[in-house]
Amino acid sequence: MHRIPRGNITFAILAGERALSVDGDLRAARYWFDAAYQDAELSGDPEQLARAALGLSGVWVHEHRTCTDWERVRTRQRHALLRLDDRSTLALRLRARQAAEEDYRAGTHDTILRLLSQARGAGDPVALAETLSLAHHCLLGPGHGQRRLRLAQELIGQAARTGRRGDALMGLLLRTVDLFLDASPTAERSLEELQGMLAAKEHRAIGFVVSAIKVMLTIRAGRFEEAETLAAICAELGDATGDVDATGWYGWQLVAIRWLQGRGAELVPALSEMVHSPTLSTLDNSYLAGLAAAAAEAGDRRTAEGLLARLRGPGLPRSSTWMTSMYFMIEAAHLLRDTDTAAHVYAALAPFADLPVIAGHGVTCLGSAHHPLGVAALTLGEADRAAEHLRAAVRQNLALGHWPATVLSRHRLAQALALKGDPGDEGPGAAREAAELGMVLPRAATRPGEAGGAIRCRRRGLHWLLELDGRSALVGHSVGMGYLATLMANPGQEIPAIDLAAGAEAGKSAANSAQPVLDEVARRTYKERLARLDGEIGELESANDLERAAALREEREWLLAELAAATGIGGRARPFTGSEERARVAVGKAIWRAADRVAAVDPSIGEELRATVRTGTRCCYRPR
Repeated sequence: MHRIPRGNITFAILAGERALSVDGDLRAARYWFDAAYQDAELSGDPEQLARAALGLSGVWVHEHRTCTDWERVRTRQRHALLRLDDRSTLALRLRARQAAEEDYRAGTHDTILRLLSQARGAGDPVALAETLSLAHHCLLGPGHGQRRLRLAQELIGQAARTGRRGDALMGLLLRTVDLFLDASPTAERSLEELQGMLAAKEHRAIGFVVSAIKVMLTIRAGRFEEAETLAAICAELGDATGDVDATGWYGWQLVAIRWLQGRGAELVPALSEMVHSPTLSTLDNSYLAGLAAAAAEAGDRRTAEGLLARLRGPGLPRSSTWMTSMYFMIEAAHLLRDTDTAAHVYAALAPFADLPVIAGHGVTCLGSAHHPLGVAALTLGEADRAAEHLRAAVRQNLALGHWPATVLSRHRLAQALALKGDPGDEGPGAAREAAELGMVLPRAATRPGEAGGAIRCRRRGLHWLLELDGRSALVGHSVGMGYLATLMANPGQEIPAIDLAAGAEAGKSAANSAQPVLDEVARRTYKERLARLDGEIGELESANDLERAAALREEREWLLAELAAATGIGGRARPFTGSEERARVAVGKAIWRAADRVAAVDPSIGEELRATVRTGTRCCYRPR
């Protein structure tokens, strides 16, 4: 580190304050304040020493995470405070910083709020602005939304008195974060105002938080690939700024993306490494909870159970990541069928049901807290309560514009309704939306010792609805789907391929349930649709809407081909002509094409079909 020439301590402090408040360059600020402190200690100037020690704290609370850094800065602050007049505003600023650091680490806020009262009476706008920001940081847990918002508004007002641009930006940032944490519809409007101020002049530290919020919004929109790219850019910005949260926030963002995609098991290696990082906040247990859920998803029961036992120890402090921890603890409990943990976390989270599960300053969002509460109720077998929470989750996720979370809540709602004997239309809708977003929907956890169950297959007009353990897939009719439907209607029964092709009964055991290639209801529905298509195509061509007319012509040709392939003279089921070998090949190809179509909608159900269906001269579906 370059030493500052004697007599330039004032310059170094001014440079550090500019880097911190005006530019938001945390790395540069640390350099200037560290150098200034060392020279101020040699010169014996108590005021310069205090200003340097204060500046070393940074702009956020808990910037110094490692034990070594934390003790070094705290010792310098105490040393500087001892040399000051206890009645000075500089001493008040140092005491406020020390109180905030201690409160934050303990998960409390009483001391900093007492000092905030002192700062309001001191008459120093800078001291008050700094203490307002510090107090806000100690109140980031759920349950303090309105109090935080009042502090942010007061800070914006104080910025006019301090004349420091950083105070105005910090106040507006904290207000924006508060609005997101409260699911306010005006949150994005406040974000636009903040971005407008940053466009006029960069502030790196606050710009880093804004970039993280934009990653969160991109995840909400379901644009996972773009969000992952933005997350990497955000991490680079945070690292260049010198923000200790750069790595941790990037981890949160990737966890949210992978979990919403249905790829939670892939997170185990990265989370296993991340939970031991010294850069994590002392109050952050969300990585432990995330690892518990990922391990449970990967089938590592021992690791998942051990982590849940750790997390259920003394009460977790309600920090800015507390709700995220609750979310993943419930997901892990559901996968492990751990009703005790589900009930424990449900009771803790229930008072905050109407809040979104957001980590930190808007870094990630997993949707409405009603969703994990609904999953907890599902774990406990309380279908009515689960459905109530999950309906609320769907509404709130729609209001948030969080499409992946909406899909997940609809899917879980279908599971709750299925427990009540009425799956409704939520499952197929969620399956379609999940396929569009590239999501794999989670399977319902089964009871201990219980197999996954058989796939249910039912006709829905021109489609087939397949259901397995709360998952569902809606696919269009095809000859191969007709074959699969017959096999699934007769689990464990071997049906000759030639009989499947002809749509004939497959022996006495299948007489009452085997389904023809294209039954009478389907043929009638197809013909009615063809009649309507002719009229619709004519209307569209008259209106010169050739693109939509072409799409309907493709549908018409597909329907004609299906009817021609499945029916013979007089509309009867067409008998399969040729040898058993030809039937074996044709039926097998049709079945696996249909299985591929199912897998495109729901990979888990598609995988189950591939594992349980056998084709050949004789075909069979044997559920596990």
